[in-house]
Amino acid sequence: MVELPLFPLHTVLFPGMPLPLHIFESRYKQMVELCLEEDNTFGVVLIRRGNEALGPLAEPHSIGCTARIIEVQPLIEGRMNITAVGERRFRIHSLNYNLPYLVGEVEFYPLPAEDAESLVPATGRLAPKVQQYIHLLNEIEEVDLDPDDLPEDPIMLAQLAAILLQMPPGEKQELLKSASALDLLESTNQVYNREIAFLRAIIDHGNDKRQSHITQN
Repeated sequence: MVELPLFPLHTVLFPGMPLPLHIFESRYKQMVELCLEEDNTFGVVLIRRGNEALGPLAEPHSIGCTARIIEVQPLIEGRMNITAVGERRFRIHSLNYNLPYLVGEVEFYPLPAEDAESLVPATGRLAPKVQQYIHLLNEIEEVDLDPDDLPEDPIMLAQLAAILLQMPPGEKQELLKSASALDLLESTNQVYNREIAFLRAIIDHGNDKRQSHITQN
């Protein structure tokens, strides 16, 4: 068990995911300054109930991800822009509301070790769908990703796949909660079936509108 300062957000953080934040509230300025002084991480947790800022501390979901600050841009009045990156999944056991910011007693909660060979079929099903999804995203709005340069490691692939998904945070939280790497791969694969169909519908609708405009003119 370790004590971890927590930052409740309407965002789900995964290991390896970059997270830009604008820090302007005094409680989070204090939290970030302490993390920088002690070279510590903080925890990012999805809000279950409440608001991100300017109010009572929000109630978080119980599973989150640690964030390590890798870049700081100081601004006026002690405000700052920071970039953090997700590192380790954790589970909250208890919460301490005695400080200006939320603190949790947490245990780290890595995905259980599994035989890599058992993950090969699920990885093989997911990888081409991630490539297809990136191609579709590029048709809508250019993204800085190479669909042919995906991680070979199954867990890294599954986490990248979850990060890329354009869907509500509550659904991403379900992926973060996955009990095993195989569960994460399989659940993400199912979501990709739906999301690829959704992106195709958006692109087809846009093409239909453009064709209609051309015909009318």
